[in-house]
Amino acid sequence: MPISHAHLRSFHAVATHGSFTRAAEMLNITQPTLSGQVKELEQRYGTKLFLRHGRRIELTDIGRSAFNITRLLFRHEEEVEQLLQSARALTSGQLRVGADSPYIATPLLAQFQRLYPGIQISIQYGNSQQLMSWLQSRRCDVAFLPNIPPEDRHLYAIPLEPDRLVVFVNRDHPWAERRAVTIDELVTQRVILREKGSRTRAIFEDAIADAGHVLDDVMEIGGREGVREAVAAGFGIGVVAEQELVADSRLRALPVSDAELVHAEYVACLEETRALRVTDAFLEMVRANLHEDE
Repeated sequence: MPISHAHLRSFHAVATHGSFTRAAEMLNITQPTLSGQVKELEQRYGTKLFLRHGRRIELTDIGRSAFNITRLLFRHEEEVEQLLQSARALTSGQLRVGADSPYIATPLLAQFQRLYPGIQISIQYGNSQQLMSWLQSRRCDVAFLPNIPPEDRHLYAIPLEPDRLVVFVNRDHPWAERRAVTIDELVTQRVILREKGSRTRAIFEDAIADAGHVLDDVMEIGGREGVREAVAAGFGIGVVAEQELVADSRLRALPVSDAELVHAEYVACLEETRALRVTDAFLEMVRANLHEDE
């Protein structure tokens, strides 16, 4: 008797999402049904695919080997589906996007929507660590993120135009009329930073460390909007990629004159999903835009 495709799909979903609950939601079946299918698979072959530690689960050695195979299996299944969809000139399909901010992603997504109005686009925002996790767990198809591990061969990435980081202060700050500030001056101020995992924060803290300084007064606020409002209220100074600082009469932007605060941005996807029709169409549009700007 051949192996059950439904049982394999249930195993693959749990392995991908690391949760029976989330896997059941993604497959639109009940959790008892999904758990039963995974249990039947284990019992049929007399092996354990998962180790269960309360609510936390992890793959066994044989489970990891099986997951490597099912990733290929269901990738090919998606490729067939996308191939059939492409026969309809991309009149339907879905593109799930992760981004660290809306300012770079939104114009490109709007252009893609105009080209392919039948494609459903969803977007979720997070910091760099979250975006990488979402890509690897297949929670998003492509991601706009500011750092790519150079040794990661599982990712395909297109570098976008680099940006620089600037600091910003409220209009009543003594620096509001300045043209620039230095690293030595920055360490005398309270700095409002995003949560750990933010690439903006990492670049700024590295520059401070390279200059031989330590930030003694840091206020941490989750989210770019929260940082902006805290700076506008006078709690301290903020740091942001220059093109992400939206026009706000309450704020003034200042470059850092003695540090190279370069903010590189990429559009990335898993190498194994790069050929999927919708993903490929989006990446091709991004590449075409870059060539137009050269």
